[in-house]
Amino acid sequence: MEEIAELLRETREEAGIDLDEVSKDIEINKIALENIEAGKIGAFKNIFLLKDYLYNYAKYLGLNPDEILSEFNEYVFEFTSKIPVKEIEKTLELAAKNGDNDSVVSPYTAPKRASKKSLYVLIYILIFVLVILAIFWSVNQITINKSSAYIISYGK
Repeated sequence: MEEIAELLRETREEAGIDLDEVSKDIEINKIALENIEAGKIGAFKNIFLLKDYLYNYAKYLGLNPDEILSEFNEYVFEFTSKIPVKEIEKTLELAAKNGDNDSVVSPYTAPKRASKKSLYVLIYILIFVLVILAIFWSVNQITINKSSAYIISYGK
């Protein structure tokens, strides 16, 4: 990634363009451009957005954007292929236990599941609603029984 970042920065500087101008022209945040030129891909949560930025930035600078993306893809593959096999197997086992065999994700980017705390809150709310319904039902039954007793004791 450092080679790509250096190429982009050097090409921009040789053209005499500052980052503010690039940012305005291709509508990419200046901080994002600084991170790209510094080779900090960790600053981007969305790899597809980063690829889009790289493509547009390379095209703007007159470089071959497909070649830049190809180099970037090689870098990403090399980086992600270093994930330990044991972690991948662990993730696969967890997915199998949860019955989620259709979607397996990297242990580094796995979506976070709802916490136990939110599950407890949901259970408490459900219990509260059931108690309220039971109270309304009981009051309704008492009212019906009283009116029936009144009718029976005083006749028609």
